[in-house]
Amino acid sequence: MLNAIWAGFVLVALATALARALWFDDIHVFATLMKSMFENSRLAFEVALGLTGVMSLWLGLMRIGEAGGLLALLTRALAPLLTRLMPEVPPGHPAQGAVVMNLAANVLGMDNAATPLGLKAMRELQGLNPHPETASNAQILFLVINASSVTLFPVTIFTYRAQMGAADPTDVFIPILIATWCSTLVGLLAVAWVQRIRLMDPVILLYLGGATACVAGMAAYFAALPAGQMQRQSAILTNAILLALVAGFLLGALRRRLPVYELFIEGAKDGFQIAVGIIPYLVAMLVAIGMLRASGALDMLLDGLRALVTALGLDARFVDAMPTALVKPLSGSGARAMMVETMRTFGPDSFAGRLAAVIQGSTETTFYVLAVYFGAVGIKRARHAIACALLADLAGVVAAIAVSYLFFA
Repeated sequence: MLNAIWAGFVLVALATALARALWFDDIHVFATLMKSMFENSRLAFEVALGLTGVMSLWLGLMRIGEAGGLLALLTRALAPLLTRLMPEVPPGHPAQGAVVMNLAANVLGMDNAATPLGLKAMRELQGLNPHPETASNAQILFLVINASSVTLFPVTIFTYRAQMGAADPTDVFIPILIATWCSTLVGLLAVAWVQRIRLMDPVILLYLGGATACVAGMAAYFAALPAGQMQRQSAILTNAILLALVAGFLLGALRRRLPVYELFIEGAKDGFQIAVGIIPYLVAMLVAIGMLRASGALDMLLDGLRALVTALGLDARFVDAMPTALVKPLSGSGARAMMVETMRTFGPDSFAGRLAAVIQGSTETTFYVLAVYFGAVGIKRARHAIACALLADLAGVVAAIAVSYLFFA
């Protein structure tokens, strides 16, 4: 999939440039393409290099939190809900623990820990699957929740915004939290409707109703504030929550008499390796996307979408962030590069730059998750997994647009 996306970006850019040169006598378009390639390859290196310090900081703190028991605490908190949503998984079965551990790691934004835990969970669920080539109900629910991916601590988004020069890199935290919960809730409800899961169970109502009430109450509270006061209070709440999490990480580790400094260094080393490791991927995608914009192909697509939105009588400012939304279900690295390119073009604190960050944090890479998780256990028939996951993606994007207008427009 990623091979086709990357090659398609480059070939569309070249075809568009050739058309401009032949039919519009734009002989400078090829020089513009070459300049864009060099500029974006340099930008990719600079962004990745700048990520090193911030990524090391957050991954060091996350390692302290993991060792201090926060992951185990979340695991215990989520277990009663998952027991009822996956009734075919026997209580105490290893699959139950693996699923809960994976979801807890996703909530904390631990990408590196979440993927291997997810693969383990899928293998354990496969052991309960009576039809090995067809996805079971539990596997589909697990995949859709992963694809919608509620993240309490979207470290990567904060890191990229900081590197791109945002005045307050974490000001998208509350919008991301609201949008990603909408995505997860819609995906879960869609699966529950198809699988006839009994949502009126008191425990399910307590979990889902409580979380939804908190998110809705937060949105209603901020919606009632004047724009300037809303952003100030949102920033205060965001920073307070994140600093409280950091304090919780440290206190949990100190309570267990753990070597917090050594844990931080261990996690920070991972941050350095990750930042360096993404350079080739970031170069590839930023160069391809830069070529699309330099050739005029991306602007043509956005102009057409903008004209359609305007003809419907709607505000079209959100259109500039749509490349991230269109690519996200297909490619995580592609969507990340689209977000960076949007922030570079319009500014990290522009409406489009913030919206791209909220969209990036509101959903997961659906087809990648499906290919990796189902492919790892040999599942060939996904049943309703794709439709429910894409519905969750759509809900996340719509919610991201709505909440960004609420907070930033």
